[in-house]
Amino acid sequence: MSKVIENFGKISEISTSNIHTFNKIFLTFDIDWACDEILSDAISLVEEANLPATWFVTNETPLLSRLRGNPNFELGVHPNFNYLLDGNSKNGHNAEEVLDRLLDLVPEAKSIRSHSLLQSERLIDLFAAKGLSHVSNFFIPASGLVVSPWKLWNGITAIPHCWQDNVSCLLNKTIQPPPATASGTRVFDFHPIHIFLNTDCMGRYESTRNIHRNPEELMKRRYKGKGARSYLKSLLESNECV
Repeated sequence: MSKVIENFGKISEISTSNIHTFNKIFLTFDIDWACDEILSDAISLVEEANLPATWFVTNETPLLSRLRGNPNFELGVHPNFNYLLDGNSKNGHNAEEVLDRLLDLVPEAKSIRSHSLLQSERLIDLFAAKGLSHVSNFFIPASGLVVSPWKLWNGITAIPHCWQDNVSCLLNKTIQPPPATASGTRVFDFHPIHIFLNTDCMGRYESTRNIHRNPEELMKRRYKGKGARSYLKSLLESNECV
């Protein structure tokens, strides 16, 4: 394995007892129901760089076969429990049903990130009961602090992420990369729609909602400055946090 690839990892490979498994960069992607053309665009960028990545799945798509066929990739699950908070059963009548629907789709999953990072002690115990071993629901903004994974009470490994494209916009009104970090666990959370649009602020994203499933029209609105896409490409091309 090349030194470059060794600097990157997959979420489910992290072991709290082995610093070599987590003193790395981790590229993660929340699929978030992106249409196939937009998801394919994100996949192609990472494929061309030949680097590991973890893809958190929300829905069925023929592209799951493509992701599974790449040994650099792994699939996790990205369940949406939010409807339950509103008493809406459209995504399942309870948390177990919501999670089971996705695990039926991705039975090999070992890692999980909830939509909106929603979790509780009961949910984490449910994750463990379903055989999941790694949870990435902890956002700790990059600040120069060296961050490492930790074990939860039920044996699940908790994985913090230091940067998230949409949250970066909310925090700074624009995409700002985290400071370079020499060590620690550096997990980055991207979304295909923000990569495709090269989102620089949430206003751009919100103003294009009605064309999010129309790649041709969305391409015309892609931001040409520094945004989510350009930041991802800088990570892929320079192979370091910049």
